[in-house]
Amino acid sequence: MPHFSRLPGLTATALALVLGAPAMAQEQVPTYTLYGTPGLIEMPTAQSAPDGEIGLTYGAVLDQRRTTFTFQVTPRISGSFRYSRIDEFFGPGEDETYDRSFDLRVRVLDESRYLPAVAVGLQDFLGTGLLSGEYVVATKTFGGRVAVTGGLGWGRLGSQGGFENPLGAIDERFEVRPEIDFGEGGTVNDDVLFRGDAAPFGGVSVKLTDTLTFKAEYSSDAYAREDALGTFEPSSPVNFGLTYRPRKEFELGVSYLYGEELGISGTLILDPKSRETVGGQDIAPLPVLVRTQDVLASESWEDPSTAAGRETITGEIGQAMKGEGMTLVSLVFGDRQVRVRYVNDDFRSYPQGMGRIARILTHGLPPEYELFILEPVEKGLPVSSVQIRRSDMERLENRPGATQLSYDRSVIGPAAAAPALAPREVYEIPRFSWNIAPDLDLSAFDASEPLRAGLGVELSSSYAIRPNLIVSGAIRQSLGGNLEEGDPIRASGLEPVRTNVGFYNEVDTVTLKDLTLAYYFKPGQEVFGRVTAGYLERMFGGVSSELLWSPVNSRLALGLEVNAVQQREFEQGLGFQDYDVVTGHVSAYYDFDNGFMGQVDMGRYLAGDTGATVSLDREFDNGFRVGGYFTLTDATEEDFGEGSFDKGIRISIPVDWFLGTPSRRTVSTNLSSLTRDGGQRVRVGGRLYDTVKGGQNPDLSEDWGRFWR
Repeated sequence: MPHFSRLPGLTATALALVLGAPAMAQEQVPTYTLYGTPGLIEMPTAQSAPDGEIGLTYGAVLDQRRTTFTFQVTPRISGSFRYSRIDEFFGPGEDETYDRSFDLRVRVLDESRYLPAVAVGLQDFLGTGLLSGEYVVATKTFGGRVAVTGGLGWGRLGSQGGFENPLGAIDERFEVRPEIDFGEGGTVNDDVLFRGDAAPFGGVSVKLTDTLTFKAEYSSDAYAREDALGTFEPSSPVNFGLTYRPRKEFELGVSYLYGEELGISGTLILDPKSRETVGGQDIAPLPVLVRTQDVLASESWEDPSTAAGRETITGEIGQAMKGEGMTLVSLVFGDRQVRVRYVNDDFRSYPQGMGRIARILTHGLPPEYELFILEPVEKGLPVSSVQIRRSDMERLENRPGATQLSYDRSVIGPAAAAPALAPREVYEIPRFSWNIAPDLDLSAFDASEPLRAGLGVELSSSYAIRPNLIVSGAIRQSLGGNLEEGDPIRASGLEPVRTNVGFYNEVDTVTLKDLTLAYYFKPGQEVFGRVTAGYLERMFGGVSSELLWSPVNSRLALGLEVNAVQQREFEQGLGFQDYDVVTGHVSAYYDFDNGFMGQVDMGRYLAGDTGATVSLDREFDNGFRVGGYFTLTDATEEDFGEGSFDKGIRISIPVDWFLGTPSRRTVSTNLSSLTRDGGQRVRVGGRLYDTVKGGQNPDLSEDWGRFWR
């Protein structure tokens, strides 16, 4: 970055802007720092981003390039994952260093009329510790346009104007901050937290217009390491900056730092709680056909007591459902009731599909049919049963509070093991499907290369021999990229089950990505099973088996998976290598309130190590899903290698979030701190919990707001 001399009169100009800025009615929205967290320029504030907001920031200052993913996990808690390139961190002329780090911030006190908001934060507490620091900060807003911040920092944030740690009065060990042993990195630096000298920092931000914010700060970061090595010598602790946010989806920042440097930043902002499109583009559903004397007199109803009548009714209802993006599997007629089994092809929200089917049934069934039993089917297995009364559809469609009333009057339970009513009419379902599409393969945050990418084209297809017996596969042709660059094997004391990915990436011919035969079954009313055999993924093939106990109305589900697999040849044809392993896990899933879902998997992994994976995801009403995970096994930090243990962040974005049209497809990515060999599982498709959970509670109750859409 270019160097500048100190600008005369800049402080006076900044104060004039602060004091003379026009009053704005709009409340101030927190901006993002060069570290990619809500705050001023480099210093944090106690302000939080809106609940659920995601910020992806690129910040450039001095010889550092920081890319940060920040997620406002709850209204009070936010977490950040940062990948930094730091030039000459170990001295002049040394190579650049690529560093991965995690932050955590908790707002412990909300702002009130007289009191400020207060937050406690840990910067780079999980990583190498190159940027580590801790802080306590308070922020008070005035008139919705001015925010004043003051705080106390430790570590990197306690190096400018520091003084003896006040926490030393509690324990003298707080007075000295141990040197961090970088080692393999990736571990919690708990022995340095809030230790050593403390230093004050502070600043002010002023919303000048609806899109422009001015910020000034006193930094408590002296860049002591850089100064000692001679790579940067700050001449002032005062920084100034402007942030420009023309739209809610992104902001740009420019700043003048430490009397010497220009800093720039850009942040892409996503709000998972809202659609990217202005409104949904779903086709309007049919209105409910109310049974009146006029309707009874005007309609010519088919007689369901005859085979011809049942066939006609089934065909008409099946065609109507197909127009709504659903496939009728079977329709069973009973005494004043029908049981409908169907596949939800397009609607991510099961209740939205159920509402539309119930409307179709009011048009397609004679008036004596009162009870609709809807059973969504996945992989040939009915996952639940929802009973809806026709009279409730007629009474509630246009009534205030219809969403909650319709849910309260529905009966949700397990699907019957087999259709118990007769006679049964079966509608022909599609068996073969295929797709050809571009395929982008990304590898991020490697120790020697920050981003690798490979572009290809993928042809995938599937054929349902039976609804629950499915053959599927995909082939891929590489079109180019840099995935194969660099050393394909990194030092590890474990079997190379993932770190040899470079050898798989070197192949530029057509490769067999996967080819499997999957069988799904129900050994019990609320127990689901799966057996998948074949080339399960690009690196492993074999047999994968799974059982899942998932009661329809329970937040808890339990699973068991056992895999016998062998490593595939690097060419990704039909051959195998010598390494084979049996892996298995016992899993517990729990659906918390507010869209949070926790999962614990305990067992044996691909490299033969044993341990557990803990994950927590948050899924929003529109299907946007963000989560994090970590895995601890009996592999030592030395055997695991750089990163010490497996951890990462994952994001899944529903396609209908940005298209606005119904779709069950998602786009997913995994932000791993570093892919290693420890804690790795087989990447088999069609695992049971994600297959069935959308058609059961609590997902049904949480999505019921879309029943009438």
